[in-house]
Order: sequence, then structure tokens, then C-alpha cells
Amino acid sequence: MPIKNRLAEMHEEITGWRRDIHQHPEILYDTLRTSALVAEKLREFGCDEVVTGIGRTGVVGVIKGKTDTQGRVIGLRADMDALPMQEQTGLDYASKTDDAMHACGHDGHTAMVLGAAKYLSETRNFDGTAIVIFQPAEEGGNGAEAMCKDGLMDQFGIQEVYAMHNVPGVPTGQFAIRSGPLLAAADEFNIHLEGRGGHAAKPHETIDTTVMLSQLIVALQTIVSRNADPILQAVVSVTSVETSSKAFNVIPQSAQVKGTVRTHSNDMRDLIEQRLTEVCKGIAETFGGTVNVSYTRGVPVTINAEEQTEYAAEAAVSVGGSCGEAPMVMGGEDFSFMLEERPGAFIILGNGDSAGLHHPEYNFNDEIIPIGCSWFAEMVERRMPAA
Repeated sequence: MPIKNRLAEMHEEITGWRRDIHQHPEILYDTLRTSALVAEKLREFGCDEVVTGIGRTGVVGVIKGKTDTQGRVIGLRADMDALPMQEQTGLDYASKTDDAMHACGHDGHTAMVLGAAKYLSETRNFDGTAIVIFQPAEEGGNGAEAMCKDGLMDQFGIQEVYAMHNVPGVPTGQFAIRSGPLLAAADEFNIHLEGRGGHAAKPHETIDTTVMLSQLIVALQTIVSRNADPILQAVVSVTSVETSSKAFNVIPQSAQVKGTVRTHSNDMRDLIEQRLTEVCKGIAETFGGTVNVSYTRGVPVTINAEEQTEYAAEAAVSVGGSCGEAPMVMGGEDFSFMLEERPGAFIILGNGDSAGLHHPEYNFNDEIIPIGCSWFAEMVERRMPAA
């Protein structure tokens, strides 16, 4: 595989960084140790500028090429945070922190961009400026949005932005990408039903919230089956139900229903939010109860720009020999906030036959480190060839 020789030489060193980060996972914005490690490494590499505190605990490094005749600036993003779960890998470098684990491979993503940063700082064989971006809180905290709100794109003059994610089940080192929607918008809803509680032996004296929520769960499925265009992808999933009583002989006064909505277009997102609210109100009124619907929009659709997708695929072919067509999936990714501000692309890299993402036995495949590093470096050198 034609990875860059210097990055192949650095494989063991970068693996060491990755495993150190793996042993010390940090959640959401609390990436204090990881952020400090990243900043220290970037300064060691000789980055022209290292800025901390972007998006609370984000870190940005600036690497200038040998020349800058056209003012080109490209961003490379990695996520740093872990998940609040207990690791069960049994590895000698397993997490040393209870209920925290790098179960999505952000340790690997961070190490790969660090590796690319070291290589680019040494060689500087490009015409322009490379910006390496290390963000916190990808796992539910919208760290990418926080960095953008702190002025990331304008402060560093970023014109294009690229990111990568490992995918278990895809052959080791195999790239895939697609233009347009790739990952879904991820929203959540919280529905509070209010009835009239009472004795289970006297249902006629109550307004039964358990009946309401039962009807509601079934009715919500009709939004996708009967309101959404069947050609388009959408998911409405109820994931949690709780009533105000746990007794077998009490009809509860209230009930709570939670869930998630996944869509690949803004029109579909709007439709589902509208219909979900209408269905809830209709069912509550039918049974004489009341309802309060809280609908929270999370990460937007991850949309790869056509031109930048072509560039990313060309770099993947250069490094790995091929680049497949990635399927559209319903998972969400907060890199979408960066893609709303600048054109760019999100590519996937096969992690091989490993446990799935967010699984307690998952582990990032160190074999793909030089491949991923080479792709990030190739994006810079290919998009900003030396003058």
C-alpha cells in the first residue's frame, strides 16, 4: 500500500500516542489531559501557531507550507472525546478510568491527525496553510458547533475542511465516500402526557396515560410509513417510556415518552417535527388528556460537497489504491456543523473485523494509522501542491 514512507517510519510512535490517549479517556468537553497532550505535541512539531480554548477545550495548530502564492487554507479535523461506558477489551492499555472508554476510535482519529501534523511540519511540501483541528464533545456535545461559534473558520481563514471516521466491518484500510448526504440529522423528542390517575379497578374514573402512550407509540410509526416519501430515508424511534407510578394497581397520572428522529434532508426534518407534534396533540385530545412536546434539533445532515468529495476520493486512491461508494447511514456526526460553514468532505476508513462502534469490546485498529495519516497529509499536498 503506497503510504508515505516517513509516516510508515512513525507508525510505532503514533501508535504509542494513540494507546496513551486510549488509557486516559475523557468525556465531552472535559478533554483537559488530551487537549494538553495535543497542544504539547503540536508545539514540539514546530507548528507556526498553536491555539487552545477554541470551543472550550478545542486545540488548533497552524502549519505553513514552504510557499503561499495563492492564499489557500485547508482544515483537517479530529475528534478527541470518549464515551461514558465501561471498557471490556482486556487490553494491556485499556482505559484506566471507570465508566469512560474510547469506544468510537477518537483516540485513533486524534493520533492520525497528530501524525499528519508532524509530517507536514517536517516537510512543508505544499503551497498554502494547513490547519489541524482537534475538537472535544463530538459524542452528544456538539463540540464542532462550539468551535465554529468561537470563530474557528474565520479566525484561521479556513476555506475547505476534511475529516475521517473508522468503520468496523469494512476491510482494513479500505476507503469509501459519497457526495451529498452521508450521515443523518439526529434529533430527539421528549413527550409528557398528563391524564387523571386513579385506581386500576376504576378505569372509568381516570384518564389513562398508559393507553394514551400505547396509542401514541403505534401512531408515531405512521409518520414514516404514511407521511414520508418512501423514496427518502427517515427513522422515528421511541426509545424510552416511563410512567409516574410503578404499582400494579394504579393508573398513572402522567407518562414520559422519549426517542430520536433521523433524516437526510431539511424538508423531511421539518415534516417529521410537524407531524410528530400534531399526532401527539391529536391522541391526547382524543383521550381527554394533555401533552407537552419538546423537540430538540441535534446535529444537521452531514453533506459532502461534490467537488471536495472528488478531491478526497482522489487522495484516497493515491494512498490506498481505491475508494468505494459509501452507503447513506442514519448515524449522526457533528462535523456537519463545520460542513455547513465551509465546503468539505467526510470519508470513512475500514477498521477491519472488529467489534462495532460504541461496543465495550471495540478497539481502534492500529494497522490503519499510517494509512489515515497519509490520507490527511495527501489532502494537503494534493490540494495545495508546492509552487
